[in-house]
Formats: sequence, structure tokens, C-alpha cells
Amino acid sequence: MSHDEKFKSGDERLVYMANQIATFFASQAKEERVAGIADHINKFWEPRMRSRLVEIIEQGGDGLSPLVLDASGTINRPKAA
Repeated sequence: MSHDEKFKSGDERLVYMANQIATFFASQAKEERVAGIADHINKFWEPRMRSRLVEIIEQGGDGLSPLVLDASGTINRPKAA
């Protein structure tokens, strides 16, 4: 983690992490990109993280990679407890 990363807000950190995932999948075949991003987030992000990411997307997705926005329709929003 770089020095600057530890000073990011929670939302900035989520956007950063989602964009890092998108950067990895950008090298995949076109048809695998969106599915790969959503699959990774759905499998490895805890429900609070996914909920907040969906909220960020619903608020306009500022700072998110276009690939993350493309995957947003298949990112599972956790059910309310």
C-alpha cells in the first residue's frame, strides 16, 4: 500500500479497488471483462462493500472505470437483514 492510499476515504478506497479489478480484467477477452469484474466483486467483497459500491454507482459512479460501470448490472446487491 502506498503512503497516499492509507489516507483515502472509504468510498475512495472502494473506487480504487474496483478500478484495480477492472484494470486486471481489461487485458481479458472482451466478452470476459464485465463478467470477470462482477464475478470477482460478488465472490470476494463482503456485503457492506458491495452495498456501498452499488450506492456509489447509483449516485453517478464518480471516478469508476467504464468497465466497472458496465459490470454494475451484474454486481449483486446484498439483501437487507
